[in-house]
Amino acid sequence: MERKWWKESVVYQIYPRSFMDSNGDGIGDLRGILSKLDYLKELGVDVIWLSPVYQSPNDDNGYDISDYQAIMDEFGTMQDWERLLEEVHRREMKLIMDLVINHSSDEHPWFMESRRSKDNPYRDFYIWRQGRNGAEPNNWESCFSGSAWHFDEATGEYYLHLFSKKQPDFNWENPDLRRALYDMMTWWLDKGIDGFRLDVINFISKEPGLPDAPNREGKKYVFGGQYFINGPRIHEFLQEMHKEVFSKYDIMTVGEMPGVTTEEAILYTGEDRHELNMVFQFEHMDLDSGPGGKWDVKPWTLKDLKTVMTRWQKALENRGWNSLYLNNHDQPRMVSRFGDDTAYREESAKMLATFLHMMQGTPFIYQGEEIGMTNVRFSSIEDYRDIETLNMVREKVMENVEDMGKVMRAIHMKGRDNARTPVQWDDTKHAGFTTGTRWISVNPNYKEVNVKKALLNPVFYYYKKLIQLRKQHEIIVYGSYDLILENHEQIYAYTRTLGNEKFVVICNFFNSTPCFELPAYLKSYKEIELVIANYEVDSANEIESMVLKPFEARVYRLVF
Repeated sequence: MERKWWKESVVYQIYPRSFMDSNGDGIGDLRGILSKLDYLKELGVDVIWLSPVYQSPNDDNGYDISDYQAIMDEFGTMQDWERLLEEVHRREMKLIMDLVINHSSDEHPWFMESRRSKDNPYRDFYIWRQGRNGAEPNNWESCFSGSAWHFDEATGEYYLHLFSKKQPDFNWENPDLRRALYDMMTWWLDKGIDGFRLDVINFISKEPGLPDAPNREGKKYVFGGQYFINGPRIHEFLQEMHKEVFSKYDIMTVGEMPGVTTEEAILYTGEDRHELNMVFQFEHMDLDSGPGGKWDVKPWTLKDLKTVMTRWQKALENRGWNSLYLNNHDQPRMVSRFGDDTAYREESAKMLATFLHMMQGTPFIYQGEEIGMTNVRFSSIEDYRDIETLNMVREKVMENVEDMGKVMRAIHMKGRDNARTPVQWDDTKHAGFTTGTRWISVNPNYKEVNVKKALLNPVFYYYKKLIQLRKQHEIIVYGSYDLILENHEQIYAYTRTLGNEKFVVICNFFNSTPCFELPAYLKSYKEIELVIANYEVDSANEIESMVLKPFEARVYRLVF
């Protein structure tokens, strides 16, 4: 397996709006991030992933870009950004930028030109179609609910928007558009950044003709993902992007890819394919989604988690590369979703971190995860800001008269604002995030869960130790993965193997006390060492058979 710095790194995602406010306007900004770089250096992360900071009208919190080569006023100036990059590099960390090139804002100059007339030179930068029988060109549904088409009065045609109507999709079939985007990406790389995280990048190739999606339920709009996810020219476009841009730099490239399979991921990340370094896949994020999708919440099972994670670990072994995450800016907090955010918050936060960081792939930490931040349960919909959540409420409650209590329970479990409440720095007003009126409310538990306290308790330092272990033991990066105790209903255990060495990773996912039994074939070891554990462990406690505490995690090193 080829050795690369991005395989050996740990990434920390910053959602700037909610990270740290430096000027009291209630919105996180670049100078706020700058003020906390020493904190991230102390944690030990190698790479900072910065969610979008480009100029944007903020319909979707910066994922609707109106100028790719300017900084959003609320976040600061280009000079602030340049200083941030300089200070990140001075601390021997790297910076990757979040890039949205499936769509732009409808306030981008290209789109403003595009909508002026049908013969405008920029018209074909976007996807325009005539209506059909007085309605939309097809029956596709937006990822944010409702039609994926918006009628534009100026020219009497519809444009495609797979997300908000203020996020028109680019027409990647147009080589002039592609060249303009590649030039912009090169501009950022020449400024010294260390790579890109590419938002919904596997949406950029659409099926020719944009056909209707099959509709078996008589719905007005249907999710037409089969016609734009992993589309017919996607690999061609990514290989072109690699040739024109990525191949000229030593960078990290991560593709966010909803609906990607292991087979596709091997094509996207294979070292001989010249496309991307790794993908974000969502199969494990859909384990608690019922037939009705994300908001149709069902209990997840450990059996399903084992099946999905093991499939990805084994399928990409020596063929591609995994990204490892359990939460981000679009997902609820992992300790609330997969752990216990009350009685065993710290223990389950550390267990989940162990589970993830010991797997093969590049781990991603989302801001606040390292102190065990939790989901928030706002009582009123007025406290929520996320466009996806608000559109869903409008559709389900106002149009379809669904029970508001049921909808709020789903929001409390799966809403994106769970991840977007401000980072809890201390126990002062607004959790030390701002001196002003914050753009979104702080989680009320900030007096108990905050960085100031975390620097006195084990969660932060447990993460720090996991990151250090990754640098000390190449088996964590390059070892092979194998599941053990496959049918155990409470314990997720696996091995990592490199040469004559094995790590045995043991994670109790519940607040019970199951017994772990070491499989017979692993008992012939010559040396044993406890590498890390989230409880005090008696040195006399042998690995062959042990009773685990609630949410306990242990990692042993065995030499054969």
